Amino acid sequence: MNIKLSEHFDYKKMILFTLPSIAMMVFTSIYGVVDGFFVSNFVGKTPFAAVNFIMPVLMILGTLGFMFGTGGGALIAKTLGEGKNEKANRLFSFFVYVSIVLGIVLAVVSFIFLRPLAELLGAEGQMLDDAVLYGRIILCALPFFILQFEFQSFFIVAEKPQMGLYVTLASGITNMILDALFMAVFRWGIAGASAATALSQVLSGVIPLVYFSRPNTSLLRFVKAGFDSRALTRACVNGSSELMSNISMSLVGMLYNVQLLKYAGENGVAAYGVIMYVNMIFLAIFIGFSTGIAPVVSFHFGAKNNGELKGLLKRSFVIILISSVAMFIFAELLAKPLSAIFVEYDRELFEITVRGFLIYSFSFLFSGIAIFGSAFFTALNDGLTSALISFLRTLLFQIIAIIVFPLIWELDGIWLSVVAAEIMTVMMTLLFLAVKGKKYNY
Repeated sequence: MNIKLSEHFDYKKMILFTLPSIAMMVFTSIYGVVDGFFVSNFVGKTPFAAVNFIMPVLMILGTLGFMFGTGGGALIAKTLGEGKNEKANRLFSFFVYVSIVLGIVLAVVSFIFLRPLAELLGAEGQMLDDAVLYGRIILCALPFFILQFEFQSFFIVAEKPQMGLYVTLASGITNMILDALFMAVFRWGIAGASAATALSQVLSGVIPLVYFSRPNTSLLRFVKAGFDSRALTRACVNGSSELMSNISMSLVGMLYNVQLLKYAGENGVAAYGVIMYVNMIFLAIFIGFSTGIAPVVSFHFGAKNNGELKGLLKRSFVIILISSVAMFIFAELLAKPLSAIFVEYDRELFEITVRGFLIYSFSFLFSGIAIFGSAFFTALNDGLTSALISFLRTLLFQIIAIIVFPLIWELDGIWLSVVAAEIMTVMMTLLFLAVKGKKYNY
């Protein structure tokens, strides 16, 4: 079924249209989990901790793709809703060109300063060497890593969400096969893990470049585009929430690692890594749905279809609330078997991971509303409100909680901090939705 952005979206169409995006995000998370499985089981606990230690730094660098994908995607979809197709293609091309240049510059600079940064964050010995080796190999593919995130949104705007899914499947399967080959067969250790990931990222960036460079049936294609500072500023401001969200999560992840090293040592960092792998899969459902429905919201906002906006908001809330309860139940039931996949070989680490997971899973009851709320305002081209929600959720509330809660509940306080942050963010999100309703007519 080829669903157009301009159509009326009932529950069935919303699910069908966003399903490729959800599957794409979930599968991206799953092959990240496979990475962790191979490192933990074939390389060891210290390299596994090193990967999770340096990963927040790498994710910060990849956030440019989220910013241009969501912020630029909302601007492109709104432009399409206004009937300006040629302008939309120029904007699309411009954002991709800028992303490639920035990706190359960031890769070179980060390669040089990665070791001093890892030392500053507290890594030492074998863990430091493993973290730097893993990070530097990944940095070689940074421009494609940025494009991977960016094209996930642009495929949806182009009315080709299934193409985004196919690219993600190809990339993910490649990563899994290379993980098994490089680590289980060739025994290349952590270098093999990072090489497998880097090569899969190159693939996920190159395929869309080829697709949009050739004649295709989507709404978008590459054209000549001059430098447009106004569009660049609007995309950056509008996508600042996603930039803020990912940078904040990575910064908070570093703070988590510092606190976990203090209260539980290397086992705490490893346990957090396991929880984050599973957390990525669960949150990928919310992120995938929000990313998938955002261009629809932007299109109808640009076309001034206020009735459709109201319907999209109402039905989205129903879908997210049902999904939230289901995720919480699954997380509680699967805490032990999911933890065992990664760390059953170490009894103490396994027990720390299971207890942390049982506490952390309460956050799934609240995170969906906050994620959707931020994406909804991005889709309305209200980057300031979207960024504020993301700032509160992923940075301010979590930093306060991660500093204060361990003083009271020690290690349990670290797991409880994200639950408290999500609850406070939902309250603020509902407040913003109530205040902004008349302005955007939803």
